[in-house]
Amino acid sequence: MSTRSTSGHSLKWLAVLAVVAAGCGGGQSSVESIELKGVDESIGSSADAITTCVTAGSSLQTTTDLNLRSGPGTTYGILLTMPGGAIAKEAGGGCPTSGWYKVTYSGVTGWASGSYLTLVTTSTTTRDAAITKAKGAMGFSYWWGHGAWSPGAAVGSCSGSCPSCTHSGSYGADCSGFLAKAWVVPSTNTNVATDSHPYSTVSFNSDSSQWWTISRDVLLKADALVYNVDGAGHTFLYESGDGWGSMWAYECKGCAAGCVYNLRTATTTYHAIRHF
Repeated sequence: MSTRSTSGHSLKWLAVLAVVAAGCGGGQSSVESIELKGVDESIGSSADAITTCVTAGSSLQTTTDLNLRSGPGTTYGILLTMPGGAIAKEAGGGCPTSGWYKVTYSGVTGWASGSYLTLVTTSTTTRDAAITKAKGAMGFSYWWGHGAWSPGAAVGSCSGSCPSCTHSGSYGADCSGFLAKAWVVPSTNTNVATDSHPYSTVSFNSDSSQWWTISRDVLLKADALVYNVDGAGHTFLYESGDGWGSMWAYECKGCAAGCVYNLRTATTTYHAIRHF
């Protein structure tokens, strides 16, 4: 990754401060700010620049201060300038338009030149770690509004119809408590044996800084599928298979089923989300 330019491009703002003293209590100041734009997209490129299609929803990192424009070209207006080293999310289906990628950064969606973007790759080790955490929960009971398990401990039991169900024991999880543990979201949710339920399917159903929507065509192990309609929903962790057909999945499925590894399908109500 290249470092930021030592030219004016390394600064988003140039501030000139002039203070004129006029006696006690009479000081006056004025500030003149000139916004500096990102790198000139028509020249140069980083060695790791991307030029081809990437996985939809991929993380793309800027190699210098880079303009986020309203369209795929330098003739379009600048929405904001992303600093060098910033991480943006691909938001256009994966493929560039004339070398420009549609991305979202800091809540703003626009276009950025691929000449100054690199693909942030996630090692399979990270995804494997999520799958390993998920495997540890298999066989434990469904526990509405909770998320905790400890391999070798009593699995607990669930009876009734959730959310008006009864749980016994110290361990178990519902679908969203399970996913939060497997993904380690938030980052403090590391101990699977500590009961925690930071998110519901309502949370996972909307994009956030920690997960974002991807196409079901490009699912990778440890991605997830989720839906929530009128407060009712479900989510599960994808392992392998056809994103539109039969998939092997880990999930805390319900009071009767508990937490299981199974081959299942998902209706079109579900959409895919990615954390890694």
